[in-house]
Amino acid sequence: MVDAQLKPLNLRREGDGLLIEWSDGLRTFIAFTELRKKCPCATCLDEQAKPPNPLHILKPQEVAAGAPQPVMMTPRGYYAYQIAWNDGHDTGIYSVDYLRAISKPVGKAGGQEK
Repeated sequence: MVDAQLKPLNLRREGDGLLIEWSDGLRTFIAFTELRKKCPCATCLDEQAKPPNPLHILKPQEVAAGAPQPVMMTPRGYYAYQIAWNDGHDTGIYSVDYLRAISKPVGKAGGQEK
């Protein structure tokens, strides 16, 4: 579990992903494709538990949406963000702890690399 005082100070789109600046000075990054793939909602967790289907056919809205892009990120209290995606999916609520765990460190704020 992440320190209760640890919180994201800044979340912003950086290229094809999300850059997060944390209260402890660490900066982390996660690509949107990875963030969408790791959606923690019950439906997505159920899909992730199934074996991969090499013959999976994309739904029309998945094809039309293209690469995963968030269209809205809404804070849920002080502990999480709900992300709405361009494919219409919007039930995933990503806790601050989970965002910290799945994103990769890219250095410290102020340009000091880790």
